[in-house]
Amino acid sequence: MTQPSELKWWQRGIIYQIYPRSFQDASGDGVGDLRGITSRLPYVASLGVEAVWLSPIFVSPMRDFGYDVADYCDIDPLFGTLDDFDALVAEAHRLRLKVMLDYVPNHTSSDHPWFQEALSGKDSPKRDWYVWRDPAPDGGPPNNWKSHFGGPAWTLDEGSGQYYLHQFLPGQPDLNWSNPEVQAAMLDALRFWLRRGVDGFRVDVMNLLAEDERFLDEPENPDWRPGMNEYAQTLHVYTNDQPATLDYVRMMRGVLDEFEDRMMVGEIYLTVERLLRYAGTPEAPLAHLPFNFHLILLPWDAREIRAFVDDYDVACRATHSWPNWVLGNHDKPRFKSRVGADQYRVAQTLLLTLRGTPTAYYGDEIGMHDVPIPFERMVDPAGLQEPDVPTASRDPERTPMQWDTGPNAGFAPAGVTPWLPIADDFERVNVQVEEGEPHSDLNYFRALTALRREHPALLGGEYRSLDTQHTDVFAFERTLEGERLVVLLNFGGETREVGDLAGGETLLSSLNDAPPDASPLRPNEARIVLGR
Repeated sequence: MTQPSELKWWQRGIIYQIYPRSFQDASGDGVGDLRGITSRLPYVASLGVEAVWLSPIFVSPMRDFGYDVADYCDIDPLFGTLDDFDALVAEAHRLRLKVMLDYVPNHTSSDHPWFQEALSGKDSPKRDWYVWRDPAPDGGPPNNWKSHFGGPAWTLDEGSGQYYLHQFLPGQPDLNWSNPEVQAAMLDALRFWLRRGVDGFRVDVMNLLAEDERFLDEPENPDWRPGMNEYAQTLHVYTNDQPATLDYVRMMRGVLDEFEDRMMVGEIYLTVERLLRYAGTPEAPLAHLPFNFHLILLPWDAREIRAFVDDYDVACRATHSWPNWVLGNHDKPRFKSRVGADQYRVAQTLLLTLRGTPTAYYGDEIGMHDVPIPFERMVDPAGLQEPDVPTASRDPERTPMQWDTGPNAGFAPAGVTPWLPIADDFERVNVQVEEGEPHSDLNYFRALTALRREHPALLGGEYRSLDTQHTDVFAFERTLEGERLVVLLNFGGETREVGDLAGGETLLSSLNDAPPDASPLRPNEARIVLGR
């Protein structure tokens, strides 16, 4: 067990992800911006979270909405200026919020001056800053590597006759991290923001930084079926989680350790065993939090989730890693849409009571859901490149934050067309309305975060799952120095007897009341009990 006073800020607190384009439009152009975010930071602080993570705000042509960086050390005018950013950091720190930025080290924009110089010819000083290969004997791409967004991961540069690698859009050429000059430039970009007061980074596609130097074809995926995205046609044994990647992560960690109390979260979709390698060891630490996305990927089934949580907790202890949890983000469907409205609070309770650091996605605290986007309004390149794959577009989970009942849900001024449509339930699901309803989803989220502050067992306490006679109930306890909290989660639609597990004072129920001591767990109920 760990005393809360011994925990770092990134261990004890909740990280709140903001998608800047969709949080608050202060300039009136239909796109969120830094001044808009700053104006809403008091609301964010009121949620009881520890840190805000901003998806990319750097200079970009926005072909992938900021994940195609054209200047790592400046703010895109769409979002504001460096002065606006400094004001945001100052206001966040005044409110005792940490600030995290998205760092995109795998690739730049094709508009980046580095790549533009690399295009000048094979003798360019920046040529080796990117990954180039001669064509295959038939003149086609060098191998069968796939882009995450569909199509080959190679584009021909007509001027030189060589192909360059891009694991995402052709406008996102991969950097060559084996080049020491690339390493130095990218690490200096980290220092630039750390000196401006940034507290941490979410590192984009951390596990893709290195490629196998033989550039062999990747094997076909025998489980691929029509309707799945094209990237899944092959098994990515030569482009994902290569040995050199950990060396590059170690370099990033070294830069963070030059500053006091900074951290990084790595975006990594891997099995637990491979994932936790990115945390390093106590003697040679790497990423502070390798993102654990498994709650997003698992079926919403009490038995499967219990088994995973148990195994992950054991694995984290064995590797001296700190656990972390996430239910949704800007790339995956909102969890209310995935698990259903009846299970929404069960999921929210699970996220905020497990041992480890939770990451919450903006709007999930008020119960926002995926918004259907007609093709003519679709802007996400992943969806536009694979229109026949229904789940390819990420637009539905990126729609504007719902602040009030006014025009554009308070996101943008009246008469302005937001960059993505507003949800049709915004007059009911918004911050203004839910602030005034004691039993709203927003106030349930705040009640959960208040319990985290009031009960140290929810921060540093031990975790142990508890047996029940029901396969649709997941029960576990959090214990610290004599305090015992029992979390009861009914994944089903039937009343379930849980006996002594419900004995004690009910601290919170998702059904907005305090049921009698040891009463049955009601359908779709989440209950937190101060155990005897």
